[in-house]
Amino acid sequence: MFFFGRTIPSAESALAASRAYATHPHLAGSSEDFQDAKIILKLFQDEFGITSPESPPIFPAGSHQSRHATLKLTSLLRSRKPSAWVDIYYPVLNTPLDRSLEIIGNDGRATWSADLVEDGDPLDEEAHKYKDAVPTWHGLSKGGTAEGQLVYANYGAQEDYASLVEAGADLTGKIVIVRYGGIFRGLKIKGAEELGAAGVLIYSDPRDDGYVTVENGYAPYPAGPARNPTSVQRGSVQYLSLYPGDPTTPGYPAYENSTRTEGSNIPGIPSLPISWQNAERLLEEIDNPHQERDILKSLSGKPSSATIKLVNNVDNKVTPIWNAMASIPGHIRNEVVVIGCHRDAWVMGAADPTSGTVSLHEIIRGFGALLKNGWKPLRTVVIASWDAEEYGLVGSTEWGEDFSKWISDHVVSYINVDVSVAGSRWGAGGSPSLAHLIKRTALDVAHPTIAGKTLWDARDDEGPFTGTDEEIFNTREVDETYLNMYLADKKERHASQTGIPALGSGSDYTVFLQRLGVASTDQGFGFTPTDAVYHYHSVYDSQRWQETYADPGFQRHAAVAQHLGLMALRLIDSIVIPLNTTQYALELSEYLAKVESLTPDLHLAAKPDFSSLHDAIHRVQTASFDLDKEKVEAEEEFEKALKKLRASLPGHKCTRRRNPWTRLTAWIKETFRASPHDTSSHDVDVEAGDWLEYYKDISTAELHHPHHPHGHIPRWIPSIRRFIKAAKRVSAANKQLINFERGFISEDGIKDREWYKHLGVAPGKWLGYGATTFPALTESLSIEKNTTLADYEAGRLAELLVKLADGMSSK
Repeated sequence: MFFFGRTIPSAESALAASRAYATHPHLAGSSEDFQDAKIILKLFQDEFGITSPESPPIFPAGSHQSRHATLKLTSLLRSRKPSAWVDIYYPVLNTPLDRSLEIIGNDGRATWSADLVEDGDPLDEEAHKYKDAVPTWHGLSKGGTAEGQLVYANYGAQEDYASLVEAGADLTGKIVIVRYGGIFRGLKIKGAEELGAAGVLIYSDPRDDGYVTVENGYAPYPAGPARNPTSVQRGSVQYLSLYPGDPTTPGYPAYENSTRTEGSNIPGIPSLPISWQNAERLLEEIDNPHQERDILKSLSGKPSSATIKLVNNVDNKVTPIWNAMASIPGHIRNEVVVIGCHRDAWVMGAADPTSGTVSLHEIIRGFGALLKNGWKPLRTVVIASWDAEEYGLVGSTEWGEDFSKWISDHVVSYINVDVSVAGSRWGAGGSPSLAHLIKRTALDVAHPTIAGKTLWDARDDEGPFTGTDEEIFNTREVDETYLNMYLADKKERHASQTGIPALGSGSDYTVFLQRLGVASTDQGFGFTPTDAVYHYHSVYDSQRWQETYADPGFQRHAAVAQHLGLMALRLIDSIVIPLNTTQYALELSEYLAKVESLTPDLHLAAKPDFSSLHDAIHRVQTASFDLDKEKVEAEEEFEKALKKLRASLPGHKCTRRRNPWTRLTAWIKETFRASPHDTSSHDVDVEAGDWLEYYKDISTAELHHPHHPHGHIPRWIPSIRRFIKAAKRVSAANKQLINFERGFISEDGIKDREWYKHLGVAPGKWLGYGATTFPALTESLSIEKNTTLADYEAGRLAELLVKLADGMSSK
């Protein structure tokens, strides 16, 4: 079992941190957001023993100081001490000016006007105080006015719009109303826009709240656990599956003086988020939004008789945002583990993202305690508090685009946390190469609320409001569509061989995984149908709600921190990086089987040819089996060489400055948890591998040194040579493990959304959140229904995999 210390992480500390961070708004680009960035910077400085400079280390992105802060971490003359700084990026964001929503009568006058505010019930003190702090609007939405009849389109998914078209509906000039859920909100608008709609309204429907509803006898929040009918889900409506980040600088960082484009991943029609209370009134204007057809209920496409007027005026402007960053230098300068969580919220964000920030806070405290006890990581650690994630993963994306080559060259893995706690069920997603590490670590962490169980067992936990799935769905009122989606998701989770699904998008791992090919993971406790309703992106995502319903004792926050911390340490300090390429390689066969299962239903004139892709996958699997053997043998040889080296250590009395041997010995001792040496007299460190290279030359020179008679070789010289050879072998194996995920990166990217370059996994083109494996190939069939294109994509993917296999096989 892992502990940073007796009191770290702790539920008490997590609770105190949450009360500090989640009791005020911190919208990206706001003064409160900047203040929080400085608070995180101070936390880094205090916990990692960093002296605060006279001038705050807050640097415009692209400046020498900003570039140096990251690039120096892997340079030969890097600092040996932890560092912390803030990078300022300059994306185009927007804020609301004025909004309105009305039903217009025959005389052109409004017969009803929506209030477009949340009630801010005084029972929730902070919600009441800040109910008007952040208006209800969509980030990056189109400014303007739309008037038209109202048409209901369910979730606004592609199948919903197809159903409307089949029913004969014409959406031209209409206002489309859809409910949240199923897919990313921006894609609901994109689908309507492509069919000629004038505007879109998106509301939170109690049908998607599972069992805990007013209809089933529960009081609305804050009096009870059901949905507050005035709650509104704010959120970005960027077309996330095209590209994330600043819309005006696609593929390159948003510096203050960057050349900007119009932005092709944002809507061209206005939209508004609205409450269930307002949606319920508007839906009364539509006569029979559903129709019975072939025994099944489908969308009717009938428009309202009344006209709806939507006004959404916004202020688009270049807005500074602040990524708070820290680094702990490791012995190996060219291998870096990055841990991140975003800091900004739509209002207070007790769950999203403050619960994640709280878990990160505990990890920072834990690493600080380890540093105070003499720990120095084997690999370098970077910790990030990202900004403007809510607008479209902006802070992390801009940093990723800014330092893309550095990340590709050095980053071993990216560990993300966003919402640590929003419900009772723990889950994690990630690259298949990380799946075994995620599970093994979860088995080593105690269940936060049930004695004798582990965190891994919490994958099947339910909320506190009633019994099992079967009891709920057989005896209570639950929406059929929601039920089917929930059960399908549960079935998919249990069908997974590892229990760790692939990552789509929706959080800050996106640029690392799907553009740069860095193995990534994300986790947290999520909402179940028997949990108190999670008021996502509402003023009611509050500290009171978190303490009352989501995590009353804050043990879940601490459990996530413990899992993240232990997993990070295993990536940071393991001799051989714990990435399982064989699990990944085997899952490629499952990806292809899923693609092949599509073809019978598409009625294609000719079937695509996947033979070369099958062969390529087999080659990757064979190469990975060989790598498994090599990494085991490499680690065993390293340990033997180390043991031999320890036994032959010379008793030199030279000073450290004159004799690098002392530095090498100290590195070995630190690596294997011996007492740390005194580092106070030196400001720079050199990678252990560089010292090993230096000693290769030294040992060769020693053979011909005049102090050593012909044939007499000091007994420690062969031991050094053996150790160097073993260390190089481990380093080569680690390089192949790191490069495995990079092997899926195609510079040409995915058709129509070239920002995404990972041909193994990407957010689905019409999903946004959800993952599509073999995305270019899958969508050539599922969306394009084009055999020629499918053959091309299969060939392109096969070439990539053959190259990956050949690279793994080369020594």
